[in-house]
Amino acid sequence: MVDTPAPASEPPKHPVDDKLPPGKLFTSGLQHVAAMYAGVVAPPLVVGKAVGLSATDMTFLVGASLFTAGLATLLQTIGFWKVGARLPFVNGVSFAGVAPMIAIADSTGRHDALPVIFGSVIVAGLVGCLVAPYFCRLIRFFPPVVTGSVITLIGISLLPVAVGWIAGSDPSAPGYDALSNIVLAAITLVVVLALRRLLSGFLQQISILIGLVVGTLIAIPLGKTDFSPIGKAGLVGFPTPFHFGAPQFQIPAILSMCIVMVVCLTESTADILALGKVVERPADEATLAAGLRADTLGSAISPLFNGFFNSAFAQNIGLVAITKVRSRFVVAAGGVLLVLAGLCPVLASLISLVPGPVLGGAGLVLFGTVASSGVKTLAEADLSDGNNLLIVGIAIGIGMIPIVSPGFYAHVDPHLQIVLNSGISTGCLVAVVLNLIFHHLGRRGTTEPDVPVQRERVPI
Repeated sequence: MVDTPAPASEPPKHPVDDKLPPGKLFTSGLQHVAAMYAGVVAPPLVVGKAVGLSATDMTFLVGASLFTAGLATLLQTIGFWKVGARLPFVNGVSFAGVAPMIAIADSTGRHDALPVIFGSVIVAGLVGCLVAPYFCRLIRFFPPVVTGSVITLIGISLLPVAVGWIAGSDPSAPGYDALSNIVLAAITLVVVLALRRLLSGFLQQISILIGLVVGTLIAIPLGKTDFSPIGKAGLVGFPTPFHFGAPQFQIPAILSMCIVMVVCLTESTADILALGKVVERPADEATLAAGLRADTLGSAISPLFNGFFNSAFAQNIGLVAITKVRSRFVVAAGGVLLVLAGLCPVLASLISLVPGPVLGGAGLVLFGTVASSGVKTLAEADLSDGNNLLIVGIAIGIGMIPIVSPGFYAHVDPHLQIVLNSGISTGCLVAVVLNLIFHHLGRRGTTEPDVPVQRERVPI
């Protein structure tokens, strides 16, 4: 009699694929949302102010960014076909695109700014989706000396925005650069720093949100808070497709956003690799390609609902490492919460309560930390090599030109100004070209590490 072999037992489920109880799923997902919320709402606030949106339209733009960040996060965590890394990966609005979008707004005029921005993001996202499977092989051309220079420029380019929030946008307006604005920004900054120093865990991660709340409460008796957007906002609303007009397609703007796309792909590659190690499911080439497809496809879809470029939020990787909760469904629950928040205009309108000086105080932390994150990345490069020092120096120097002298390219063709007036775009191009010249063309030997290190996009 022949014994029938026992059926093979199923392999144990990886913690990444665990489905937690509803209560823990909700609370853990909410924590991920809290850790990245300030980073999601800051870019639309910057761009909205740059194009002169009303408080009502600003509320709409913030809600759209929350909604599209939720969709992009669901693409990464749940995915379909060969789209989505299927890791606990949070996606949100990328800071890398903010300065180039402001440059587009300055060059095209406020009326057409958002349609041109949305059109360029759609094209860049689709191009990125097509090149995603091949980009992993090109990562060696974006070592820390390149990516560090670009990330540093992102932070430096945005610091004047925070200062503008504090002083005011119109030098001729009464109250511009008032002492009360500076004091309010300083109080917000001190509160954020104190919370970071004294708190730990979850509360420490939302210190910027708490600082914004405290600063806004102090601003109320000073008459610097406008409650009118809340009264105009509905409880439920949908981000109407193409609310600001049909997308327009201009080649210089598309080129500028394609550069942003390359920066985002580089960052996301590093973040996917880092997250794979944290959750003990190393990312192979197929996982990388699927994750980058989700990044870029989410970005291409985002403008349909009035959103911007979406990319990885690395601070949430730190949250996964701290909490040891590795389930991708937890982050998917956070994505659902972001979608619901985007469908609630009243919630989005609360952000518009925050006065400029309070935003500026918190912005100094946000944008300054982005710059310091770039410096951290540069520390991974061999700066004892004179060639690397030259690459960093020239890339940052040329990238600083439109920051220190906004009218420097005033006599250049207006279409070229879209690229040249973005320090990030020009700095990235210069860094890539110089890295090719000094480390690849006509030389044999060692080069920089192939994969840039993990870095935080907007530390909270």
